[in-house]
Amino acid sequence: MVYGDTNTMNRSSPGWLLIAFLIALIGVGFRYWQMAYSQVTLPESLYGPGLVAVGVVAMMARAFGLARFWKVWLLVAASVPCAVLARILVEAVSRPGTHDLWPLELAVAAGMGLVASVAGALLGSLFLLRSSKRP
Repeated sequence: MVYGDTNTMNRSSPGWLLIAFLIALIGVGFRYWQMAYSQVTLPESLYGPGLVAVGVVAMMARAFGLARFWKVWLLVAASVPCAVLARILVEAVSRPGTHDLWPLELAVAAGMGLVASVAGALLGSLFLLRSSKRP
């Protein structure tokens, strides 16, 4: 591999943001997807390690300067409603009528994702300001 090769992933490659999104999605969804339907209540079901993972992923993505603040914030925040949407779709196929209030579920998940992600992205921005790797 030659230095400066355009086929390699550098710090500003969109592939890193996709990887960050997928890590946050699995982080928030892993526990949430395993809960029984009777135990799922939003927002309480999302509290815990999943939202911490979203914040940490946003912090790391911003601290490493993968993209601008708003891009990291919104992309990582989108992982939370995507995790909820995945569960809604799976349960709607297997048990129709279980998620009659799905727009409200997605709105609550989006709000929680935005809050967790903005906290992480702000902290990551502070780390980025202290480094020399600003985008």
